Amino acid sequence: MAKRFRDFGSGDSVVKEPLSFKLHGEEFNCVPMIQGKFLLDLVADSNSDDPVKNAETVTKFFKNVLLDESLERFESLMDDKEKIVSMETLAQITSWLVEEYAERPTERSEIS
Repeated sequence: MAKRFRDFGSGDSVVKEPLSFKLHGEEFNCVPMIQGKFLLDLVADSNSDDPVKNAETVTKFFKNVLLDESLERFESLMDDKEKIVSMETLAQITSWLVEEYAERPTERSEIS
């Protein structure tokens, strides 16, 4: 009787370059990959009807994906009274990053 088995290796992604986006003339750099569970949790949390929970989810997302130096500048920009970043723009950035993270190609494991 044949045994069903598949080795998924280390689970590392082939693509390792970071993601980046520009906002108000500044470039912000993000980690190249995020944990799949974090992405699943993000999707589950974003389906809440609670606006406070949705805001916390977006804040948590940026804290997890932005590299430290970019996070500091991003948070400073969010507090700037002159350079306004609308909720719509934050949603567009979040959506784009989530799509990029979800569609990253991964190594194909051989079925053993």
